[in-house]
Amino acid sequence: MSDLMVVATRGALAESAHHVSAAVVTADGRMVGRAGDPALVTYWRSAAKPFQLLPLVADGGVERFGLDTAMLALACGSHNAEPIHRDVGARWLAAIGATEVELACGGHPSLWPVLADVMIRDDVVPTPLWSNCSGKHASLLALARLHGWGTSGYEERAHPVQQRVGEAIARWTALRPEQLQWGIDGCTAAAVALPLDAMARAYANLGTSAGGPVRTVREAMVAEPYMIGGADRLDTLLMQVCPGRVLAKIGAEGVYSAALPTLGLGLSLKVHDGDMKAATLALVAVLEAVVARFGAGEAWPLDALGAWRAPAIRNTRGAITGHTEVRGGLQWA
Repeated sequence: MSDLMVVATRGALAESAHHVSAAVVTADGRMVGRAGDPALVTYWRSAAKPFQLLPLVADGGVERFGLDTAMLALACGSHNAEPIHRDVGARWLAAIGATEVELACGGHPSLWPVLADVMIRDDVVPTPLWSNCSGKHASLLALARLHGWGTSGYEERAHPVQQRVGEAIARWTALRPEQLQWGIDGCTAAAVALPLDAMARAYANLGTSAGGPVRTVREAMVAEPYMIGGADRLDTLLMQVCPGRVLAKIGAEGVYSAALPTLGLGLSLKVHDGDMKAATLALVAVLEAVVARFGAGEAWPLDALGAWRAPAIRNTRGAITGHTEVRGGLQWA
């Protein structure tokens, strides 16, 4: 078992450590890299969003409702609720003839600290369109309307919407439906749990499938990376500096998944204690290790990721007291 961890140092000592499990997998399920427990079963959280959107695309929702790439990308994203995100969310609702009150997700402060501070200053009360999951909920609501299913409870596991989503997730992870475990996500929708290597396999297929709904979702994410996160968000930055080479998606509680289409690989990782900052550093380290091993001959402009390599820890006077750094690495097949 290969050890991979994100360590916070203070002086000469490691003050805390966040252990990481990871899997790097081909589209046919062959594991080429691992760390910790690559078969760890955990909740996929928001990294599942591209696959929660797939049923709507596969069933004809793009044509039925006139959905564009920005709207599809927002459904895959965990956005900052910047004005552009809320505007696209409002277009989603208009396209499917719904109102904001029909979204089952609750509002919350922006994931972008700059905007969150503005919300506090201006006494902004966040409504469902402010939720980072508003695009996903709009797509689930659209799926219910597309099929003529009742929209009440569309977020619950027993609803036909969630049954259809479960079928899609099982298909693209190459698992049987009974192998999936379910809980409730922070946004109220059903949340799926499965092994890391199955998540990675799904992302490998997201990056490599030649046609059909998966290609539509992939191309939307590539075309509109700002809808995936927004300002100062790693998944957006990765997709901007490596267009078409990386599709990255964060999930809560220390989860990250990514597709590397030109390498034919997918990866997923979990920081065991759920630390979100550690997840971003771990993703950069794993991505760079994979590119170093498999990406020879391709141009990978990864210099822009410096903020996620051993960032300094500072005290209240701004003096550096240590760093947060990734230690260990992947074991290769």
